[in-house]
Amino acid sequence: MFPIRDTQPSYSKPVVTVVLIVINVLVFLYEFSLDAFSQNAFMFHYALVPDRFQFSNVLTSMFLHGGWTHLLGNMWFLWIFGDNIEDILDHGKYLLFYLMCGVAAALTQVFFNPLSRVPMVGASGAIAGVMGAYMIKFPQARILAFFLFFLTDVPAWMMLIYWFGLQFLGGFESLTTAQVAQGGTAFFAHVGGFLAGILFINLLPTQRPYRRRRDLYW
Repeated sequence: MFPIRDTQPSYSKPVVTVVLIVINVLVFLYEFSLDAFSQNAFMFHYALVPDRFQFSNVLTSMFLHGGWTHLLGNMWFLWIFGDNIEDILDHGKYLLFYLMCGVAAALTQVFFNPLSRVPMVGASGAIAGVMGAYMIKFPQARILAFFLFFLTDVPAWMMLIYWFGLQFLGGFESLTTAQVAQGGTAFFAHVGGFLAGILFINLLPTQRPYRRRRDLYW
């Protein structure tokens, strides 16, 4: 199920969301400009490798991506769901929330696969946290999404629980397949990020979105 847009309005400018998208795109363009050898060296230096865990790489890996599809998919999900969470948290708390979710996501994946030598990259763990928060704060928002080649309109809670279920099942399936050794989707990072988002959005103070309107005089 791939989201096209949501119906929840945002009443402030998503400054941090836009900055995060721009940084991710710029880093990827830099990666793309490197030759194959330099690109591999760059990825191994800044990606998170569980077998040689370094906390600094937890942060840098959140801004690396493995290809155009990986990047564009992540940034689209961030654009759909991020503006509303930034709206209720304010810019500074939203950035803190995003990074905390990314850290929780990475640590979850490392916990389930501590001996992996496959580099972990991507913003999807942090974005999963944004999605978990969205499910809590805007469960009845409507999401227009592609599902089995058809457009469908579903409540946010339904789409996000469906997405989380796929990640949860994929994570446990990956433990019994060659994916652990060969790489692939870091399902447990998605699971950890989503659950962290649910936890953190209930711990951080939020504000109610306000409605901008013009008074009408007759």
